[in-house]
Amino acid sequence: MIGTINKMNDMQDEKTTIQAEQLPPKPKISDLIKLPVYILSFIFLGIIFGYLAFKVLSFGRTVEVPDMYGKSMVEAKELLTKNRLSLEIEGEDYDAIIPAGYILRQDISAGDKVKEQTNIKVILSRGTRIKSVPMLVNETLSKAETLLSQKGVKITKKIMVHSDVIEKGRIVAQKPRPDEEASDQIIVLVSLGHYDIFYYCPDFKGMSVEYVEELAEKLNLVTAIKGSGNYIMGQKPEPGNRIKAGDTIYLQTE
Repeated sequence: MIGTINKMNDMQDEKTTIQAEQLPPKPKISDLIKLPVYILSFIFLGIIFGYLAFKVLSFGRTVEVPDMYGKSMVEAKELLTKNRLSLEIEGEDYDAIIPAGYILRQDISAGDKVKEQTNIKVILSRGTRIKSVPMLVNETLSKAETLLSQKGVKITKKIMVHSDVIEKGRIVAQKPRPDEEASDQIIVLVSLGHYDIFYYCPDFKGMSVEYVEELAEKLNLVTAIKGSGNYIMGQKPEPGNRIKAGDTIYLQTE
């Protein structure tokens, strides 16, 4: 009897063991947490690698900076947009050639290679500094410079010329004139006076004082006569020496 009971208990234990072996193992909580972490990590790494790849590719893309000198803002933006560049106004400056509102300078020279999306800074023209130029003709050079300095500009070029009309050191002509469009580029012609006319000094010895004075006037010479005689006995400079109109001839009478 007792043996039968023990045999039944052994069979029951064996059945329980077999059932336990057939049941699937219960998933651990740590395993449930790891799966989404792996997925998120994979996504994050994908984003990082994608970003790095984009930066590497972008770093290698360079474009040529266009020439924007004298271009309007609309034209400049179109040129930059084609090359995937951007525009920034850095300031303004006066210029006698480029009209107001047009591009005068750019910080990166035309033709240079830069990365896409680079910001190109430009200086816009404010046009001419002055609106009108004063009359300078017949003024002395120093007076003309003073008049222009009061307007904040200077004479940019002086051309020296001879003139039979305008006194030496005065302005013969100017550009622009008062009735022309103003410009910061002021050019003036400055008189050197009459052309120098050279002679070989005549031999005045033995000539009458009256005739010498008449001849000297025709040659535009100045005479300084010493003595009270009627005829010339000596002179300086000596005959044959090179002289020019306006020189003084020193004469000695008998």
